[in-house]
Amino acid sequence: MNKLATRLRALSRTLLKVIPVILGLVALAAIIAWISGVFEQKIEPGETDVTMARWEGQPTDVVHEIHKDYIEEAVGTLKAASRSVISAKILATIQQIHVSAGDFVSEHDLLIELNTQELNARLQQARESLTAAQAAATNAAADFERNEGLFRQNAVARREYDQSQRELAVARADERRAEQSVNEAEAMLSYATIRAPRNGRIVDRAAEPGDTVQPGAPILTLYDASSLRLETPVLENLAVRLSVGQKLTVFVDSIDQQFEATIDEIVPQADALSRSFLVKASLPRSENLYEGMYGRLQIPAGSRRHLCLATDAIQQIGQLEFVNVVRDDETLERRLIKTGRVGMPGRIEVLSGLQAGDRVVLYSRSAVDAGDLESDSAAGEGN
Repeated sequence: MNKLATRLRALSRTLLKVIPVILGLVALAAIIAWISGVFEQKIEPGETDVTMARWEGQPTDVVHEIHKDYIEEAVGTLKAASRSVISAKILATIQQIHVSAGDFVSEHDLLIELNTQELNARLQQARESLTAAQAAATNAAADFERNEGLFRQNAVARREYDQSQRELAVARADERRAEQSVNEAEAMLSYATIRAPRNGRIVDRAAEPGDTVQPGAPILTLYDASSLRLETPVLENLAVRLSVGQKLTVFVDSIDQQFEATIDEIVPQADALSRSFLVKASLPRSENLYEGMYGRLQIPAGSRRHLCLATDAIQQIGQLEFVNVVRDDETLERRLIKTGRVGMPGRIEVLSGLQAGDRVVLYSRSAVDAGDLESDSAAGEGN
């Protein structure tokens, strides 16, 4: 009896372990069968008649094929071809600046005056030295003439004659040196007055009256407004089609204006990173253009053929675009399409879904915006 009871207990423990596993497998099999549709009613195979929506006289338009010239744009910056940095040639203090940034100046207009007190003193000193040198040269010439006459009469020794001749030469050299010193002082004094080297516009002012300027240090920046040009990198596949002297259009966004530009330089070296050439196109003079402005060079990129569709024919559901095409039997076929660039107002490029000659139904844009799509849904259900 003890052995029988032991076996029954062992069997019970085994069943308790196995039964949950079996029940789990049965439940898993039932779930798989339910997902597979075993418990659902099947539709018998066969044919079903579909009623096609028909064209009811709505306005239509024909998809047509066109050839269009395309423009590529290259963005760049306006820069002046003629640009001058105005600086002093001498170390001096600025006494007065007669222009400010934005002023237009003409060639030889007075721009800057430097302090001339020290320069005038140097000029006066040089002139005094010249006067003394001229007096010394006059005395030396008189002594030489006197000794020359006496030498011819054998009244003076040869050494005295030669000495007077040397003194005359030294005096004349001193006179010439004094003249050069005067010329140098006058030139230095002229550097104290700085005038415009050409016509142009002042774009920067880097110093103020009272500042001491070093030779070569920038004081003003001047550029010729008539030399403005757009400098822009152009992709090499477009740049190779351009030529010097070619007329192109430049659009300046900030003033919403376009200008006719002339290509006057194409740098004959491509940038290895961007695969582009630097193109410089000169612009006509304009009071509205300034150096550093942003501009777009419009480059002809050839022509291509594409299909043109009226935008009023396009319906949308989410991100999908479709049209209703009128068949020869006046039934409607809904087609998904893919559009491209917008052309003339009311027209758009079609990339796929239609063919030239297809007749499409036009719809009011207000009706589309109001969500009036229910009447057209039936036209696509049968297709």
